[in-house]
Amino acid sequence: MPEALIMETDASLLGVELEQKQQEELYQQLLLQTMGKMQNDSPPSKVIRPQPGMCVKTSSVSDKQKVFLNICQSQAVPPPPHLSQEALVKLLESEDPTSYRVPMSLGEPHTEVDNSSQGCTVYDVVINDEFFQKCQKDTLFHQFLIAVSLEGLENKYNLELSRDIKILKNRKFMGSVAEQNIRTKSKPIIQEIDSKEPHSLPSSIKCPEFTLLVEPPSGNAEYLIAEILLPGVISARSVVLDLGEDRLVLIARPALFYLDIFFPLLIDQENSVAQYNTKTQMLTVTMPVVSS
Repeated sequence: MPEALIMETDASLLGVELEQKQQEELYQQLLLQTMGKMQNDSPPSKVIRPQPGMCVKTSSVSDKQKVFLNICQSQAVPPPPHLSQEALVKLLESEDPTSYRVPMSLGEPHTEVDNSSQGCTVYDVVINDEFFQKCQKDTLFHQFLIAVSLEGLENKYNLELSRDIKILKNRKFMGSVAEQNIRTKSKPIIQEIDSKEPHSLPSSIKCPEFTLLVEPPSGNAEYLIAEILLPGVISARSVVLDLGEDRLVLIARPALFYLDIFFPLLIDQENSVAQYNTKTQMLTVTMPVVSS
């Protein structure tokens, strides 16, 4: 009668497999929680239907195509800080006139047909109604409003618009003014973190070392660059990166790194680029800054 074969199980191997399974389950759980948090933490917003204000005709520099700006007004958009005409003159003569910010909502481009039955591109710009009325009564403020509207669209959509403009006297908007979804409450630039919060995460989850750089170092910021060190992460496939307009959330494994930070500036998510160097194990995220 043949002897029975006895298979001995290596307990250490089982322990490794069990730990890997637990790590994988923890990673998936953390990933789901993070994605849900990104959605739940999205800033409160509401849909508004702005009122017509004035229509500005210009053109794109690259292809000379007609472009119209529907500069609209709404109480839902907050007014900019009070600024006298003398202060505006000094601001325009200063080295950094962009230091004065005008809150505005910049809508997506839409195609309309002009009086010549030709297709054209139209952008809706919404500003505070009281500030709009102030600009209507003062020529300098009126020109300033048009200038910041053009600059806002150029920065958001990577355009170059002609400054040879024409204000349409017989119409306040081109096409139809669409509803816009605007943020009702801004996120704080510096967010306080509960000292108990880090302890709610499992001890196996680590916060990676990171550096946040501004380019250029002085003057108007053009880029935010995040350098995140991820020792032990051998491939970019192990990294989940989610960018919001003022936030970065990262999860990486197998070391289970977790990072959630807010930015002091708004960024252009669509044109941001992330590169992972497997030799230095450094993730570099280059994010263009959105000017307003």
